[in-house]
Amino acid sequence: MITIGVDPHKRVNEARALDAQGRLVGQWRGDNDRAGWQAMSAWAAGLGQERQYAVECAWSYGRGLSQHLVRQGDVVTNISPHLTAGGRRRARRPDKNDGRDAEAAGRVLLAEPPGSLPLVQPEDETTELAVLNNERETLKGQSVAIQNALHGLLSDLEPGYQQRFKSLKTKGSLAVLVAYEAPGGADGVQAVRAASVRRLAERLRLTVEHMAALEVMIRERAQRFAPLVEQDGVDWLRAAQIAARLGPGQRFRGEAALAAMAGTAPIETSSAGTVRHRLSRSGDRQLNAIVHGIALTQLRYSDEMKAYITRRRAEGKTFPEARRAVKRFIARRIYRNWVKCWDEQPSCPAAPYSTSGCT
Repeated sequence: MITIGVDPHKRVNEARALDAQGRLVGQWRGDNDRAGWQAMSAWAAGLGQERQYAVECAWSYGRGLSQHLVRQGDVVTNISPHLTAGGRRRARRPDKNDGRDAEAAGRVLLAEPPGSLPLVQPEDETTELAVLNNERETLKGQSVAIQNALHGLLSDLEPGYQQRFKSLKTKGSLAVLVAYEAPGGADGVQAVRAASVRRLAERLRLTVEHMAALEVMIRERAQRFAPLVEQDGVDWLRAAQIAARLGPGQRFRGEAALAAMAGTAPIETSSAGTVRHRLSRSGDRQLNAIVHGIALTQLRYSDEMKAYITRRRAEGKTFPEARRAVKRFIARRIYRNWVKCWDEQPSCPAAPYSTSGCT
């Protein structure tokens, strides 16, 4: 078995091939584009043995290459940069370059038990939801920035404008702002401010319209994952966010793996007979934020969850500890509903992994 470690970048990929004993048997460097992926595949095929790939950041700069390899039937494993960095720190020569990073990725795969690292799955409906969700989040940020700019201009043009515009995003407010004229006429500076208001209002109206259209598309695609909305605090938009973070495919061996990925698996810090757990700050922080939002909703509106946290407090837990138990409970239910989405038990041998940013 040949293990090929890959260090992907925006423009180039670096690969190192290791045999079963970890000896370097080949190296390759090429462009990170379709022609480069095909060239890497041809080079790997020339090694003449069964092979597996270890791609650092397979869901970032390595996404295109990883999906190319998966489509042609190769086994591809995602390697967290934290693991390769740890290998460099333990090495006799801790220096860093693309070749050493690629080799480090391959050595991580060789050192870990089989099936303990996450396999890369083919993109599916969850990837579509991820694209749409990312676009919607981008538009939300732009909407906030535009509204902040409008608030600043209107404060100079029309003090007390809040009485006239309760919200800047409503159709009525946008219709007025697109044709806005400063009260009592405008001198040179005020005329420029009023023109800026009109331009920003036009951009805001277009942004709001695009967000509404995206929400319709997201809700339609989220129907595929209807079991996720069976949990309190999960509507169609939140179900789409969950599916986008959990997919593609089924890559969890059990609910504990999903909880670890969501950062809701507490870390034990017991001592002197006192059992304590601290907050985990690892895993997918966006998924953790989704679980946190569900927890806040349930703690406010769900009688079942209120009773649950009361029971935990009676057991001697502090409120933060009890709330962390709630998040772990929510992660367990998300997993069970996720399994229902696929109408079968999970079979992918993937494990929890870090989704921290790649450099």
